[in-house]
Amino acid sequence: MQDQNDEGVAPSVWRYAKASRAHVVVDAADYFEAIRETMEGARQRIFMIGWDFDSRILLTSGRRWWQRGRKRKFPARLGSFMLWVVKRNPELEIRLLKWNVAMLKYLLRGTMLFDVVRWAKHPRIDFKFDAAHPVGCSHHQKIVVIDDKVAACGGIDMTSDRWDTPDHLPRDPRRKRPTGRLYGPWHDVTMMLEGEVAATLGELGRERWKVAGGEDLAPCRPREGTPWPEGLTAEFENVEIGIARTRAEYNDCPQVAEIEKLFVEQIARVKRFMYAETQYFASRAIAEAICKRLSEDNPPEFFIVNPVTADGWLEQQAMDTARVELVETLQAVDAHGRFRIFTPSNAEGEPIYVHAKLTIIDDEVLRVGSANMNNRSMGLDSECDVFIDLARPANAHVDPATITELRLRLLAEHCGIAEGEVAAGIERHGSMAAMVDALNRDGPKAGKKYLEPLPLKNLSEAERALGQSGVLDPERPGEMFEPIARRGLFRGKGHLMRVRLMKRLRRSKSDEQPGKSR
Repeated sequence: MQDQNDEGVAPSVWRYAKASRAHVVVDAADYFEAIRETMEGARQRIFMIGWDFDSRILLTSGRRWWQRGRKRKFPARLGSFMLWVVKRNPELEIRLLKWNVAMLKYLLRGTMLFDVVRWAKHPRIDFKFDAAHPVGCSHHQKIVVIDDKVAACGGIDMTSDRWDTPDHLPRDPRRKRPTGRLYGPWHDVTMMLEGEVAATLGELGRERWKVAGGEDLAPCRPREGTPWPEGLTAEFENVEIGIARTRAEYNDCPQVAEIEKLFVEQIARVKRFMYAETQYFASRAIAEAICKRLSEDNPPEFFIVNPVTADGWLEQQAMDTARVELVETLQAVDAHGRFRIFTPSNAEGEPIYVHAKLTIIDDEVLRVGSANMNNRSMGLDSECDVFIDLARPANAHVDPATITELRLRLLAEHCGIAEGEVAAGIERHGSMAAMVDALNRDGPKAGKKYLEPLPLKNLSEAERALGQSGVLDPERPGEMFEPIARRGLFRGKGHLMRVRLMKRLRRSKSDEQPGKSR
């Protein structure tokens, strides 16, 4: 059963809460520095929720075990830093909660197991593997809450293969795994928040902790001062933040699909454009909402940044195949060329993996979180998104230019040009996609980062059937055990199904023309 509001309607937002400050952190190099400084300022509780943690990662851009901060030295390695920071403050406790499926992987991470043992021996550090979820579900939220005063919510896990700078340099020696092997460029985003919203996210964390078998945790006491990083200049002040969740039905926990409903609502309100960065594009509900808008006489622009392929064989089979089916269907109805999907590469043509989950609508809505545009994030995996909506009366004082500047900064990062050039290009060519097309047509790619249209993979009949079925990317826990005929990307009588039937009809008529081989 879905959670309902007082009117008996399933909501699209869990809570609204005030943030005294908010800032979008782009890429993990800056985030790891910011969250380390925030944790160093903690007095009562550090609460970390993640899909994964790796205690071997470094929290700085350097490669040394110890780093010097503004006032003192600190251990740069996450595992040692956690012990160091809790020993410095006898009032501080640390709670870490992560998905349980990767538990066995920890045995293969060398010193990670040693760190977990050291954490377990400390009376004020508690580390739990969360198993309170249906079979096939993952806990995918990435939340850090410090003293219920400052929080982070977004797409960045504190684990390996995440650290990178916006330069996404080829073969950057700092971009390496704990084993010493280099990994490829990685793009990600999270949001730092201060104030009431941090306490609200702390409440979410305490609820999850209890469901996972932990004890009741009291809220943190009000404190003087703030652990907000001194060098982090807030982009937004005194704003209202919306919080939306996904949670699968499990035992006494009802189904929560706020994120799915919020996506559909926000796509329906787009007037000029939607800019999105997402790891996957495989959600039936989101594609259905976009398909409806593309069918209009004068649709808005939908500009999506995606990795060239999913990370891992199973994800490629589930997400890449579904992406081809959905993109081809949307292209079939896109008579005005308003839906475009691009993929980024660095200065040497190496694909940049897009792990960010960010949406900007008309420079009026800014949304950052853990939810991808795939079915799992709509109703199966646990997710948390935060957003700023300038149409809300509480945000009437916010200048839309602040969101515009972020969008231009992200486009500049992907295109390898200055923000001013991005703005001028959009003005000259009329849209973000036309600006990128002009860059690809007129400018050499060598020596700079660039965006290019996503090449769609040629699918075999078996791959098409797998992608259409949704068997590897269900929307709800029960779907995994339903007949394939009742699930999948094309079901019911929605816009996607109508477009698909039209494509079949056109193909059938074409095959019946005289002279056509059959």
